Amino acid sequence: MNFYLKWFLITVIILFQISCSKKDEITVLENRDLKSQMIELYQDGYEAFLERDTLFAAKKFNEAELIFPQSDWAPIAALMTAYVYYSDDYYSDAIYHLDRYLKVYPNHKDIDYAHYLLGMCYYENIIDEGRDLEPLLKAQKEFKILINNHPDTEFAIDAGFKLGLITDRLAGKEMYIGRHYEKSQKWVAAINRFKNVVEYYETSVYVEEAIYRLAEIHYIIGLEDEAKRYATLLGYNYGSSNWYKASYKIFNKDYDLTEKEIFSIKEEDKKSIFKKFKKRFKNLFN
Repeated sequence: MNFYLKWFLITVIILFQISCSKKDEITVLENRDLKSQMIELYQDGYEAFLERDTLFAAKKFNEAELIFPQSDWAPIAALMTAYVYYSDDYYSDAIYHLDRYLKVYPNHKDIDYAHYLLGMCYYENIIDEGRDLEPLLKAQKEFKILINNHPDTEFAIDAGFKLGLITDRLAGKEMYIGRHYEKSQKWVAAINRFKNVVEYYETSVYVEEAIYRLAEIHYIIGLEDEAKRYATLLGYNYGSSNWYKASYKIFNKDYDLTEKEIFSIKEEDKKSIFKKFKKRFKNLFN
């Protein structure tokens, strides 16, 4: 059987199997060139997307890619299939099509966008990182790939910001567990958690509190020299921090930490993410 005829028949069968629209219509290849039909399918998909008919739009973009896989439009149609799913929170479908795009079109010019969108699918699919870190870690992986391989693209800036937020969330989990251990007087376990924050998440918003907790715990268990070392580290790097002021009370129980200062510590944590945002995008605020 002629190769092109065989390919044509296989394509017809595939499209027949996946065809299912809001009108239950079947897409049939007409007796005209494949390129014009592919473009028509792409346009139908785009119009359906504008009308927020996600499933019908995704179907049309998928068909557009299958009908003319060698064209320049095919990888774009594949990306659009993923995007329309993402836009309506069909994250698992979007992830499937993005993974497929990365395998089929590894050298396409929009590969940076695919990594960004894949990272966003995982990032927005985080329900409770306290129980399941996998989506958070997968988002981190995709954003790092984007920044390392495509640092000058428009998506790299936002990916960098998202990585900062992911770092904060990972550090936040360590802090939560560390505080729990400290309250339970499981000193070694608490120290290990707070050290993780200092060593692996030094850019997070929790690093000041982590150093403070290390000073506090070491003082409690009688290691005053070690406690002073952490307090000095806190003062050297964060001399104006309210956590550093709070460390005074570790060594001087008579030091009066006012309610205003306690409130400032809490507010400092809340505002730190926005401060990091302004620092990271300082050119936008000039």
